[in-house]
Amino acid sequence: MSEKRKIIETVDVTKVYGMGDISVAALNGVSITIESGEFVAIMGQSGSGKSTLMHILGCLSRPTAGQYFLDGEDVSQLDKVQLAGVRNRKIGFIFQSYNLLARTSALRNVTLPLLYDHAHPRSIEEADAKAEKLLDMVGLSGRIHHQPHELSGGQQQRVAIARSLINDPVLIIGDEPTGNLDSKSGVEIMNLLHTLHAQGTTIVMVTHDQKIAAHTQRTINLLDGLVDTITHNGHDSHDDAKNKQVQYETV
Repeated sequence: MSEKRKIIETVDVTKVYGMGDISVAALNGVSITIESGEFVAIMGQSGSGKSTLMHILGCLSRPTAGQYFLDGEDVSQLDKVQLAGVRNRKIGFIFQSYNLLARTSALRNVTLPLLYDHAHPRSIEEADAKAEKLLDMVGLSGRIHHQPHELSGGQQQRVAIARSLINDPVLIIGDEPTGNLDSKSGVEIMNLLHTLHAQGTTIVMVTHDQKIAAHTQRTINLLDGLVDTITHNGHDSHDDAKNKQVQYETV
């Protein structure tokens, strides 16, 4: 059996803010591996380093020391322009606050990342056709011309999910993707993420909610800038989280 492709590999990643006596280490040597097709949650209390780790995994910032390989490429020392290019090619983001352009249709919000993909230019017709297909996949085929204020929170997050997929990324990062939603909409979004995972999408989700984290295959728990424990949630795909068998691994 061939070894799965590593989408994320960090080696002793540290992140220090400030200098000298006022320096603070947000990460103290984090080494994790996430393979293609995995669905993984990252959890931790305030100050644990989970947001800092998410920013590094999302190529929004660089580690102070250590290495970060994204889909086999060492992106640890890339500059801001290079990191922006990697983000646009390889990563799709789903944010708690949706981050949609207010007076822009769902269709145009979804096609927006294509404007920055200069390596693979597409015509407006091609971009619209792909966006319409994705909006149909997330159940919004009848809302493609609606602006965010005309959509519910759950519908706005569906637009954000479609946008995250438009460039065929190797990794989806969700930052509290159900945090602003009511319970019903939250369940719908999690079901949609399960569907994407079942199709082979690699998903890393940062959350403070243990019930949401339990939907994933593994939960990486951070404490004081280090990996504290890894929780194996007992399902390999879209299983019922209520029936999971949780195992704990001390790191």
